[in-house]
Amino acid sequence: MSNTKDILEKVASGEMSPEEAELQLKMKPFVDLGFAKPDLHRGLRQGVPEVIYGEGKTPGQIDAISASLLEGGQKTVLITRLSSEKAAALNTKIKYYDVARIGVAGEIPEPSCKGTIVVACAGTSDLPVAEEAAVTAELLGNKVNRVYDVGVSGLHRLLSHKEELMSASVIIAVAGMEGALASVIGGLVDCPVIAVPTSVGYGASFEGLTALLAMMNSCASGVTVVNIDNGFGAGYSASMINHIGG
Repeated sequence: MSNTKDILEKVASGEMSPEEAELQLKMKPFVDLGFAKPDLHRGLRQGVPEVIYGEGKTPGQIDAISASLLEGGQKTVLITRLSSEKAAALNTKIKYYDVARIGVAGEIPEPSCKGTIVVACAGTSDLPVAEEAAVTAELLGNKVNRVYDVGVSGLHRLLSHKEELMSASVIIAVAGMEGALASVIGGLVDCPVIAVPTSVGYGASFEGLTALLAMMNSCASGVTVVNIDNGFGAGYSASMINHIGG
């Protein structure tokens, strides 16, 4: 099924009658595969089509869900938390982003809005989560700039990117340890900052809990926080913000 805008444009141009458009919009909202019910109307309701969470699913299940979404008219299917072994076992043709652990079937979209999302991460150990956020945002139609290895233990590294940070529409700040990066960035910029705590750190980091609490208690007013290691959620939220107003 085409998305709502495509359908309305076809009605306006005379390619589709109002009755045909109504039928398209009434079509089955999901497919029942027995083990899963892929949501064909997710894009109509939320603006972004369904995304497959790959962890815990077999290659066969991912293939079946991907096929049903593509057959239902979804142009791009993201598969998150997909291991390289599982990606290699898929029959579905995908592009695989190894560090981000994301696969994508179908079309790779071009940026569809003017703003730029900056993904900043504290250290190289945070890269899997940072790349999950960056690739998610790119595949949702955003221009993304990466500012990596700019943790607060060497503040001059972050400050060398002030122009990129201050011209961003949204910034995703990814950090483990004590999670200070989000507060520092939040005190420099006038755009929303989405903080992502990672499970990187020594014992007292409590697998990301220390960074999570530090980010939630940030005194920088523009900082909001997603769950530990949730790069996908940060990329998704940043895309929603970046698309407001086009």
